[in-house]
Amino acid sequence: PTLYRQIAQEFKARFKDTKITKILTIEASGIGIALATAFEFDDAPVVFAKKGTAKTTSTHYYSSKVHSFTKGIDYDAIVSKKYLDKDDNILIIDDFLANGQAVLGLVDIVKQAGANIAGVGIVVEKGRQLIEEKGYRVESLAVVEAFRDGAVILK
Repeated sequence: PTLYRQIAQEFKARFKDTKITKILTIEASGIGIALATAFEFDDAPVVFAKKGTAKTTSTHYYSSKVHSFTKGIDYDAIVSKKYLDKDDNILIIDDFLANGQAVLGLVDIVKQAGANIAGVGIVVEKGRQLIEEKGYRVESLAVVEAFRDGAVILK
């Protein structure tokens, strides 16, 4: 909990001059960090994209195809239309950025809703090029430079 609080405080410091109305993440590992961050942004609501549909999923949702770098599969990220609004200013939060596919899926969902993307907060990043090429602000707390001899080298 202490680490999550510190992560959230750092995201707040980096986006302090940005109005955030909602925080968006993708299940499952981003949810805890998004919740902690929400406390720092005056209890901004947290919305998370589900990976795929279930029997209880409404037919009224935004959807984007996402390729999972870590699992090597494609899935649909979905968010119910009732949770995003064209007036929202969204901060996307995720725990790990491998190559940006999950974040780009969330960007696509935000665009479908007509909302604005305030920025992207990542705890550990391996590569942000795809996201920055689209013109989005990315704030990473740790950046992986390389893997050498079984060790992670951070920038």
